[in-house]
Amino acid sequence: MSQMADFFKNLSLPTMPEVAHELIRSLNDDDAPLAQVRNAIAKDPALAVKLLRLANSARYGASRSVSSIDDAIALVGAGQVRTLALSSCLNDAFPVVPGLDRNTFWRESQVCGGYAQWLANGIGSDAEQAWLTGFMVRLGELVMAQNIPGCLNDIEKLPHHPGARWERESAVLGFTEGQVTAEMARRWNFPEAVVHALDASADPLAARPFSRLGAVLHLAELLAESDASTPDAVDNLPADVLAALHVDADWMRSRLPQAQAFVDASTLQ
Repeated sequence: MSQMADFFKNLSLPTMPEVAHELIRSLNDDDAPLAQVRNAIAKDPALAVKLLRLANSARYGASRSVSSIDDAIALVGAGQVRTLALSSCLNDAFPVVPGLDRNTFWRESQVCGGYAQWLANGIGSDAEQAWLTGFMVRLGELVMAQNIPGCLNDIEKLPHHPGARWERESAVLGFTEGQVTAEMARRWNFPEAVVHALDASADPLAARPFSRLGAVLHLAELLAESDASTPDAVDNLPADVLAALHVDADWMRSRLPQAQAFVDASTLQ
């Protein structure tokens, strides 16, 4: 039995609400009607309230009060509403893990999702899928911490340079957080492109076939873990991954957003 199979053998995954499963099914359907997203969210009053609060926030600059799910979807966009709703479901599904600051963890997940979305936009890929996958990639670390108490001490020890978690997870457990998240995503029936990207996120050039989204996740995680206010954030990115995505480092340096830009109202909270 492989190390990953052994890890999951007696593991109980967090329970995803039915609304999340309906939204995941719509991810697998390129022709999913708007009503499918609206009706799924309408079944969860708490989620609907979060959506309305977001739609009425300064981020979207509504000229009038938004009071219905249909109006909110019209303002925010059906694809982004689905992505934000799923991120909220994921946030709620995972309990607090001792030894890991929950607010910091979810903030960094938002930042990773933000950089993934920004990079995907820059290379002409699906930005909403990139945001959701970037937001999800670290979920595996929460499962590691729940299943193997004490492993966070090794994974999160200082100094913590960008990419250190992948190295330490592989050394301690034999696999990475992204690979654990990929297996969860597979069991939750996320699209295969998302599963493959998560599995490839720590070492995208080794993946066959090559996953552009996996490479985007790799760069987004490194940016989220670094101080993106300095040129070193781009200078230290792996040149071979940038080349595989046909991303110009000078373009990144001139346009790189600050991490904080991705935190406020990035998810439904």
